[in-house]
Amino acid sequence: MAHEVNKEADALLDKEFKVLDHGFVRLVDYMGSDQAIVQAARVSYGKGTRKISEDRGLIRYLMRHKHTTPFEMVEFKFHVKLPIFVARQWIRHRSANVNEYSGRYSVMKEEFYLPKPEDVRYQSTVNKQGRSAEEVPGDVKEKLLEYLKASQKDAFDNYMEYVDAGLARELARINLPLSLYTEWFWKIDLHNLFHFLRLRMDPHAQQEFREYAHVMAEMVKTVCPIAFEAFMDYSVNSLYFSGTELKILQSQLTARQFTLEELVKQGLSKREATEFLDKLAKIKDT
Repeated sequence: MAHEVNKEADALLDKEFKVLDHGFVRLVDYMGSDQAIVQAARVSYGKGTRKISEDRGLIRYLMRHKHTTPFEMVEFKFHVKLPIFVARQWIRHRSANVNEYSGRYSVMKEEFYLPKPEDVRYQSTVNKQGRSAEEVPGDVKEKLLEYLKASQKDAFDNYMEYVDAGLARELARINLPLSLYTEWFWKIDLHNLFHFLRLRMDPHAQQEFREYAHVMAEMVKTVCPIAFEAFMDYSVNSLYFSGTELKILQSQLTARQFTLEELVKQGLSKREATEFLDKLAKIKDT
């Protein structure tokens, strides 16, 4: 199959999309498209075998039934500038290739993340990892931001003093705060990128991280629009039920019967409608 030209995706290459106050995401390169997913999925049918479905239907089937390997045929390489505290969360996704700016070899830049006043919130009482929606008094916000700015400047001034004195950069850097910006190149396949985005676009993820995830999601949507649509439908906007939850649902289901035609009119394909009816039957038999 010849390389598919995607003018909209090519137009994104090497453009900086600003995130936070000093950060950005750049799409350095990508390999593959929706067609690469389809090609990989159909290879088992052999040359000349008639296609079993249209491309969109096939991609949606793969996503719906968690046939993940074809999505690994598409890859993205990003250049990301981000605060170190975001990077430390990000690096937990171990399914990518990473090369980070080194403070051992190079002098760090004086660039620190400072939250916007409206983003300063109290600790959530229901989410141990996050912020609440409760408003913080203006004087408290101002005091926090002044503290952050003063401590960042003090740390960097001391860092540069020791760098200029000729001390090893790997030692001079060790007291720099997590708010300092770093950069890296990050390469990942589409299957693992979808997993990354599902977790990091979630409202429970840290707000600063979510901003990066949403920018990257728009890039993925441009490169692989059909796969991204399926990802949103079957991963981000879907729900999963445990066995116990299904038993609860079983007790609440009415006797109303859906017809295949009725479901198709509501937007499902015939295959999706058939699978939906099978799911309802399984719930009733749970």
